[in-house]
Amino acid sequence: MRYFITFACYGGHLHGDESGSVDMRHNLPGGRLLEADPQRVSAERQSMNQAPYLLDRDSRAVVLQALQEVCLHRGWGLLAAHVRTDHVHVVVEAEVRPEKIMNDFKSYASRGLNRLGRDGSGRKR
Repeated sequence: MRYFITFACYGGHLHGDESGSVDMRHNLPGGRLLEADPQRVSAERQSMNQAPYLLDRDSRAVVLQALQEVCLHRGWGLLAAHVRTDHVHVVVEAEVRPEKIMNDFKSYASRGLNRLGRDGSGRKR
């Protein structure tokens, strides 16, 4: 199976944002996005325990390397990847559920970023 997977960095895309989002109750292929809701965005922002995580140039390179590493390790085909400042797009070929793929991508990326020793602002910890 081929999957197009997108995931956001911590705080990079909050439910109710004007750009649209889905939540657990609105997550069906072809389903409607949530309506813009500034109160929900504000509530989610207030519940965050740190600032939104943003990827600088070095961090984006680490995330891309992590995506390549997990695909090599799992035997998945990485067809395309685009690592942005606050989210990641990946096209991957694998015979597992997309939830497993996304979980592994996020785990490997987090480990790589932790080794880099930066917080979400790009500063050394």
